[in-house]
Amino acid sequence: MLCPLCQHTDTGHYHQDKRRHYFQCQRCQLVFADPASLLPAAAEKDQYDKHNNDPADAGYRRFLARLADPLLTRLPSGAEGLDFGCGPGPTLSRMLSEAGHPVALYDPYYAPDRAPLRRQYDFITCTEAIEHFYRPAREWQLLLERLKPGGWLGLMTKLVRGPQAFAQWHYKNDPTHVSFFSQATFEFLARRDGLRLEFIGNDVILLQKPA
Repeated sequence: MLCPLCQHTDTGHYHQDKRRHYFQCQRCQLVFADPASLLPAAAEKDQYDKHNNDPADAGYRRFLARLADPLLTRLPSGAEGLDFGCGPGPTLSRMLSEAGHPVALYDPYYAPDRAPLRRQYDFITCTEAIEHFYRPAREWQLLLERLKPGGWLGLMTKLVRGPQAFAQWHYKNDPTHVSFFSQATFEFLARRDGLRLEFIGNDVILLQKPA
């Protein structure tokens, strides 16, 4: 079983529930769902269509502020960004734009125009999306390529804490959640790709590309 993130072959069984099997890479520590269980595109989008992300929802804005606030303190004036995987109700992009940082949008289902992926940005955000990546090696490389030297990558995703916690973890029960990262996974990526890494709270990760 090839790791979908680092392409290593040293992977093994991690967990099994009534829905699917999960495996873990012994090099980058990514936990990933059995590729045979991945949803087809139509079924995946049907799950996303059930999300109700309202840009006017104060609670949703508070949730996203856990990434927006620390990111804003690190951005120079006028920095331009990309919200990768913005979903059906782009909100973080609006919050950052309100703070003076124009943000382009890309989402394979809701903003599928790939024109924004042809340029580089001072920062890229990816909130509650990286766990949906079927081919995280490809998307990770794309994110790094679209980031300018010295730029920031801001992520939000729940982190794997260990096999016992994983067995009871509601996060894995979403059928569109297929790639599960841990602190060790991000530490591996930071070492490999020469990135500065910061963990903010339990589910916010900031990485800076070398200048």
